[in-house]
Amino acid sequence: MRGDTKNNSVLPTTSCFTSKAVKEKFAKLGVINEIGLILHLPLRYEDETHICPISDVSEGKTVQVEGIIIASEVMYRPRRQLVCQVKDSSGILFIRFIYFYSSQIKTYSVGARVRLLGEPRPGFFGTEMVHPKCYIVREGVPLPDVLTPVYPTTAGLSQVVIRKLVKQVLIEKDGVSDLSETLPNKILEHCRLPGFRDSVMFLHQPPSNVSAQLLQERTHPAWRRIKFDELLAQQLSMRLHYQQRRNQIAPALPGKKELTKALLESLPFNLTSAQKKTFSEISQDLSKVYPMQRLLQGDVGSGKTVVAALAALQVIENGYQVAIMAPTEILAEQHYQKLSNWFASLFDSLGITIAWLSGSQKTKQRQAALSAIATGKAMLTIGTHALFQEQVKFDKLGLAVIDEQHRFGVHQRLALRMKCTKEGMVPHQLMMSATPIPRTLSMSYYADLDVSVID
Repeated sequence: MRGDTKNNSVLPTTSCFTSKAVKEKFAKLGVINEIGLILHLPLRYEDETHICPISDVSEGKTVQVEGIIIASEVMYRPRRQLVCQVKDSSGILFIRFIYFYSSQIKTYSVGARVRLLGEPRPGFFGTEMVHPKCYIVREGVPLPDVLTPVYPTTAGLSQVVIRKLVKQVLIEKDGVSDLSETLPNKILEHCRLPGFRDSVMFLHQPPSNVSAQLLQERTHPAWRRIKFDELLAQQLSMRLHYQQRRNQIAPALPGKKELTKALLESLPFNLTSAQKKTFSEISQDLSKVYPMQRLLQGDVGSGKTVVAALAALQVIENGYQVAIMAPTEILAEQHYQKLSNWFASLFDSLGITIAWLSGSQKTKQRQAALSAIATGKAMLTIGTHALFQEQVKFDKLGLAVIDEQHRFGVHQRLALRMKCTKEGMVPHQLMMSATPIPRTLSMSYYADLDVSVID
């Protein structure tokens, strides 16, 4: 969870960062201010709150032990490595460092007291830890009373630095007090959720007696609260986008039914009731003065292409162009061949052409296609990613159809929508997907879209 980059006035932008280099590294993680740092939550936790006797360690389970180094030697077995023996009152454990600095030979010398966190395993010398987290400590140094957080990081940004800055903002500056509660008490009580501020503080410094499983699985109430807020924020942003779309202007393209009727009569099959229903929904959207954004969902072979073809004809008979984009050249070419066969007799009599555009085209063919698209001679254009490139100019784009929409990025889909050259107009958009999506999930994930299903 990251801080709101649009509302940075709550706390100073860079006061928590110790240098420009540290600031730049945090920026790579999406953290640009103290609020962002507070909301930079741990990935996992390490338990450094108690010491395990060496005799009780279990292979494959991360534990913390403490003891005195009784032997330290650089060996070649077969490669150069630093091997130390650590002894406590219950037994001996070997530690090995395959990658180490010369200074560490002196640091981990005989007589040093070390606190080790790692995963024991069988080794050549006996039970060992390889490259454990290792601290030089004095006898009686108190253990932490909270779990140690491990944060998402990037190259050159250590956990020590992140923990220090988080602690500085949370404790010394009491930055968590600036996190206002986002939900009314009625919702908190109904959903049995803790407060937002308390949840954030808890996740940065969970007590040692908390269930490790709940933290690991992120089912602890504090994690549930964070997930609730993230989902709520996503839904609100999608609903806002949905409402903003109503304020945009798109060409109203009512169904005249001449070309669509001719296509239906020429097809060697009849539409299913589901296909008729989904086309009716799309047809109604196309006739409105704000842009359609609809997802057409159906299994492979369910007949999404013919529904898209009918939508394309409704747009074309209103004098607007249609662009159909597929993620691969093979799929785009299949659409081109199929629609060329279906539309041949309809378009020949009207002098309309279908343009094909792909990255593998020869220059002469590409220039001819671009010219036909720009002049409006090509009322239907089919292609790959090449369609949203800058040199592709449409005369009057009314509908953008995107097949397998999940394989395109948001910016790619937006780039195709922005191809409408009529000032102030936004083309309608139809996205198709064969990926089965449960209704409840589609209502959440595609809250800014209208969804039609061919079932």
